[in-house]
Amino acid sequence: MDNDDEPVGRVLSRREVLKLLGAASAAALVGCIPGQETAATVAPPTAAAVPLAPTVSTPTLNVTTVAEAIPNCVVRPAMTEGPYFVDTQLNRSDIRTDPASGVMADGALLALTMRVLQIRDGVCGPLEGAVVDIWHCDAAGVYSGVSDGGFNTVGQQFLRGYQETDANGLAQFTTIYPGWYPGRAVHIHFKIRKDSLEFTSQLFFDDDFSANVVYAAEPYASKGTQNTLNSSDGIYRSGGSQLQLVVSPTAAGYAATFEMAMDMG
Repeated sequence: MDNDDEPVGRVLSRREVLKLLGAASAAALVGCIPGQETAATVAPPTAAAVPLAPTVSTPTLNVTTVAEAIPNCVVRPAMTEGPYFVDTQLNRSDIRTDPASGVMADGALLALTMRVLQIRDGVCGPLEGAVVDIWHCDAAGVYSGVSDGGFNTVGQQFLRGYQETDANGLAQFTTIYPGWYPGRAVHIHFKIRKDSLEFTSQLFFDDDFSANVVYAAEPYASKGTQNTLNSSDGIYRSGGSQLQLVVSPTAAGYAATFEMAMDMG
């Protein structure tokens, strides 16, 4: 288990992005407003993915949200693994329950869709067969499978699991809106693995939405007021605004889609 207090990675500059994507992709930037955000989903790329070749090198891997008015596959920051990654090998879409006890984590349902793309030789397309792990705390700020100063959940596996991306690069999860714990903004950890490649980062949430909508109801409300916002979270300040989910209410709870690109060299 690693500490959750060391930000890693960096945001690529506009010049580096243009160099990575090449002149053809750079043309799509014309007329865009840097950093502009919209709730609209980015259309799937039209270019076919280039087949992967075996590699032993470690590429620069980063991510992007679907909410930004910038081309698909623009890379964004990696972040620390933090607590508490446990390689449970739980292949499941609904990660809310503990497999041993069957007990379901209490909290507002969150349907989370992860879309993984790849960049190779300036071509952008879906990445099929990537393993996407997610893990996060429950509504009370507790992680499963670990022993911490305030809890011991060794042997439990709630709010953990992985899915493999399909032909469209999609991995879908049913989970809960995470709670909070002292010293960190609200977040979800994720890891993407494909062959010898590995990328780790975190997803974040809008503070006002968390406080005024989700945390105003139980089981979150009884925990009290969140004490660490995005602005005071050192990890978030290292690029978290580009890893922030756009969450929409649904009949069952909430839903969000996140799109990320892996630079395959």
